[in-house]
Amino acid sequence: MAIIITDDCINCGACEPECPNNAIYESDVDWSMSEGTSLKDEQRHDAISEEFYFIVPSKCTECQGFHDEPQCAAVCPVDCCLPDPEREETEEVLLARKKALHE
Repeated sequence: MAIIITDDCINCGACEPECPNNAIYESDVDWSMSEGTSLKDEQRHDAISEEFYFIVPSKCTECQGFHDEPQCAAVCPVDCCLPDPEREETEEVLLARKKALHE
């Protein structure tokens, strides 16, 4: 599963620097696949949330291949970084994503 940030987020920003894929963005910030990865796609995409921090699902690997647990969840003071029940993904898929993002 990708991780999502729920609307319980207090916008503290503790999670953002912890993400090895640069998949976490401040509210109302446009994002790019290339930020924090080896990809060359510079296309900007609209912010996913205008109210609180968000995680780009196509960049989230749940920290597979980097850490034993998702670092955003580990540092979140209000426990609002949770597995997305609508995006269940195997470890194999997450590791393939990591490889694609950082090759």
